[in-house]
Parts: sequence; structure tokens; C-alpha cells
Amino acid sequence: MKIYAVGLGPGDVSYMIPEAREVIRSCDTVVGYTVYIDLISDLLAGKELISTGMTAEVERCEAAVAEALRGKQVCVVSSGDAGIYGMASLLYEAAEPYPALEVEVVPGITAAAAAAAILGSPLSNDFAVISLSDLMTPWEVIERRLDAVSAADMVTCLYNPRSKKRCDYLEKAAAIALRHKPPTTNCGYVRNAFRDTGSEACLCTLADLATADVDMFTTVIIGNADTRVIHGKLVCARGYRL
Repeated sequence: MKIYAVGLGPGDVSYMIPEAREVIRSCDTVVGYTVYIDLISDLLAGKELISTGMTAEVERCEAAVAEALRGKQVCVVSSGDAGIYGMASLLYEAAEPYPALEVEVVPGITAAAAAAAILGSPLSNDFAVISLSDLMTPWEVIERRLDAVSAADMVTCLYNPRSKKRCDYLEKAAAIALRHKPPTTNCGYVRNAFRDTGSEACLCTLADLATADVDMFTTVIIGNADTRVIHGKLVCARGYRL
């Protein structure tokens, strides 16, 4: 028996890897967050769908495992990559009591890579990815991580930068970065990267980042000392000498 954790990429079906499309087409049951199910509606004709809103991740994985144990071909979908802030780890945990049930992860383009491609080439050297959501990780831990990567002058990619309940978290993150980086540090952010709803991208400085118009569908990139703007694109030097 096998159950799949499938990464959908940014949202546009053309940016899914072929294997992800084939797995979804081959499955009897597709499980996922309602918004992500809607993104792949063209692939779901005739399939059983199990979808929920936010904060029901455990229930979704348990339902997926139950369907697989009944002999169904099942996949659990995540936006981006299923193993990067996605459902893969939780699916492994849910399937742990059933050694005969194999979990296979099908990768997808994560938000950091999608946003970087739109902005230019801001992740060309060492970088860190940090989620500002404190649903799973206490803010105190997030703050320590932000401080550490900022002190190391790493390019930092922020997921989940702002929500209705966390309206000031990006402001806090920018303030932490400003302890170690100059306010002129080049930054950028992208909303709805490669989605049909329309991508929006903007370059700014660290000084302006706190007031940026971002939401849960936005990915933010804070540059380092080697990040500059070349013809309107955000670029982190790799270190080559021209």
C-alpha cells in the first residue's frame, strides 16, 4: 500500500512537475486544504475529494490514511513542496502505526524558489527560510532564529509574513533584522507567485519593509550585504569575479 504527499508548486498547474500531475490523475481520493484543492480543480474530475479549512491538518491526514487502508489510491496535496511547511511530515506520523503503508513524497516548487525567480536571483548564495506563523512554533523561538540569521548576514526568506491576527509580525521581523543590517539593505516581496489571480512583486529597502503591503500569500526576501538591484531585479552576488 502507498499514500502520496504531493507538492503542487506555486499554484498554476503548468508549474507542477509532471510526476505530480500523473500521481493526482492516478489517485481515487485527493485530500487537501480547500484553497489548494481549488487550484487543481481541472485534474479532479470523478475523484473523491476530502477537503477542510485551515487548522484541520491532523484530521485530513488521518482521513487520508483511513482511505488508503481501505485500498484506495490516495494523495495528500500541499502548495509548494509537501516537505517544506507542507503535509509530508504529518502524513508520515499518521502512517507510522501501519508499517505496510508506504509514504512517497512528490516534490514541488516551494514559495521561496517561485518568489526568487520573479524577483531576479536573490537566493544565489547561503540563505535561510523562516515562517513567521506562530501556530506551530512559539514566537520566542522564531525571534531567536531571526536574530541568528540576521547576525550571520544571511539572506532570509520569510513565509506567512502577516495575517489578520499577526498584523505586526513582519514589523517585528524587520526590527530584528535592523539590529544587524543597514536600513538600505535591498529586499523584495511577491504575492501570489505564478498564480492565475495575478502575481505582484515589489522591491524595497529594509527600512520600508515593516509597512509593506503583504499577507499570507506573500513571500518576503531580506537581502544581505551582497544583495543589489540590477536593472530592476534583486540579485545576490554568488562571489564570482567578473
